[in-house]
Amino acid sequence: MMKEQLAKIKEDALAAIHAAGQSDELDAVRVKYLGKKGELTAVLKQMGKLPSEERPVMGQMANEVRAALTDAITEQSKALADVALNLKLKAETVDVTMPGQRQAVGHKHPITMVIDEVTDVFIGMGFQVVEGPEVELAAYNFTKLNTEEGHPGREWTDTFYITPGDVDPKNDAVLLRSQTSPMQVRTMETRKPPIRIVAPGRVYRKDEADATHSPMFHQIEGMAIDKGITMADLKGTLNEVVKSLYGEDAQTRFRPHHFPFTEPSCEVDVQCFECHGKGCSVCKGEGWIEVLGAGMIHPKVLEGCGIDPDVYSGWAFGMGVERLAMMRYGINNLKLCFENDVRFLEQF
Repeated sequence: MMKEQLAKIKEDALAAIHAAGQSDELDAVRVKYLGKKGELTAVLKQMGKLPSEERPVMGQMANEVRAALTDAITEQSKALADVALNLKLKAETVDVTMPGQRQAVGHKHPITMVIDEVTDVFIGMGFQVVEGPEVELAAYNFTKLNTEEGHPGREWTDTFYITPGDVDPKNDAVLLRSQTSPMQVRTMETRKPPIRIVAPGRVYRKDEADATHSPMFHQIEGMAIDKGITMADLKGTLNEVVKSLYGEDAQTRFRPHHFPFTEPSCEVDVQCFECHGKGCSVCKGEGWIEVLGAGMIHPKVLEGCGIDPDVYSGWAFGMGVERLAMMRYGINNLKLCFENDVRFLEQF
């Protein structure tokens, strides 16, 4: 009787194993026949009722059935794994003959392009590029540049102060630099003349964002200090820069002005590239566009940095990069430079 049961279990189990098409189906067959409550286990529990002389024979037969089912399950499991792997490889097959997807390649921002162009011009004239901290001390941003307390630029309404009590901007107050001019002082304190440097970077002021203003923008400062430096050297250098940016026919105009850290001081205009001096909407009817401020470095600034103003003289200038970029590329709204709109950036 038990012999027939074992033979029937083996036959049915092997058929079920070979018919299993999924790993979970195969596992269900294993549990059904070889599990703790499986059919083969139930038959083995009846071994105690057999005569003693039949037990070894039935026990051997049961073990052979268990081994056969275990081997069959192992083989079927491997076969199912091979099928699954082949399906996965087929699904992930890459046709190397198909054209690939073109990856978008980035390029320089118009602000970066202008900075690179201007600095390249100065490097060609023997200047060195220097960079410094955007979080600065009031001493370097104002005091050592001959901008004493009481100047409108030092007020909390114009400058971003970081230290508590920012309404009292003392020399040790920490702020976001409002100009790249502190690099002039830092350079003069660490180098001896002759000095020729250009300092590009971000600056911060409490300006309302509109078509021509932003609370964060970029400047390029330049400085030259040596024996016998005059205003003529400043004018010749700036004319060379303007011609490099806007062409050999570009015209400049120098107007008297006042800056605390230069004496004498001037503002430099470029003839409107749109109307060539006749007056239009771009230059607001003036025919000229202001691009930078400059002048001879104030003797107090030189002396405060340990440079004898009776021996050395120098000039300095500061220009807004965004204004140059707007003029160079015909950009009519400064906000476009900071919005990261791909439609705008792809034009360059």
